[in-house]
Amino acid sequence: MISQEKKENDSIPKWKIHGRFAFIFNQSSFSNWASGGENSVAGNLNINYDFNYKKDNINWDSRIITSYGLSYIEGKGYRKTDDRIDLNSLLGYKISKYWFFSFITTFKTQYTNGYNYKVEPEELVSKFLSPAYLTFGPGLLWKKSDDFNFNIAPATGRFTLVDDLFSGQFGVDEGRNTAFALGFNFSGYYKFSIMENIVMENILTLYTDYLANVGNIDVDYQINVHFKVNTHIKMQMTFHTIIDDNSSSKIQFRQLFGLGLNYSFHEKVSY
Repeated sequence: MISQEKKENDSIPKWKIHGRFAFIFNQSSFSNWASGGENSVAGNLNINYDFNYKKDNINWDSRIITSYGLSYIEGKGYRKTDDRIDLNSLLGYKISKYWFFSFITTFKTQYTNGYNYKVEPEELVSKFLSPAYLTFGPGLLWKKSDDFNFNIAPATGRFTLVDDLFSGQFGVDEGRNTAFALGFNFSGYYKFSIMENIVMENILTLYTDYLANVGNIDVDYQINVHFKVNTHIKMQMTFHTIIDDNSSSKIQFRQLFGLGLNYSFHEKVSY
């Protein structure tokens, strides 16, 4: 009897893996159009992975969010429209029905050079690992489900990394390549269905530094709305807002809308 129960417990999936691949394509062309316009082609590739591990009192959630987009505008050439590498890991030890002791680790950067196209000649403003952000710290996780949870980390360390070219920017002192901050971090995730075939995903991170600019709050909030047309064709809207005085004195906003090909899979592993 005991061996039978052990066999059943061993067969319970401990890893849940959810992968999503999306390619969004946009194209516009004009010929003798009275109100004017510029011919353009744009493509955006998104790859998201969720890894969820559960065994006894251990809960480990990891998420990879990565995307890259380019557009070609006639007469202006290629321009980057999206570039993101975002790795998140949250390890929890269960202490009650919904609460866990936790430890959070995140890493954010980009793939290629970023430019300010509003000036002539275009100005280099960022590149791979410049900046890069490494955040880590202990806290408390409240998790009702994989689709609804938040984490409170009152002693979170954050390293900002840049190369020599960007020393003195992104909150890093002149002549240095790293900056350290210690502060309060709040992160939350909530995904729900608005109606049939329409899902909204909310990802929020708040951070305030105890060592500098006390009371100033960095905000990173992203909304993704997925409209399912059929198994492999979906529409997606993304609204992404960042408020961070170290990277820009203005509110950063990114918006994406497109119809594209999607592939999604779920896998359960019992080891």
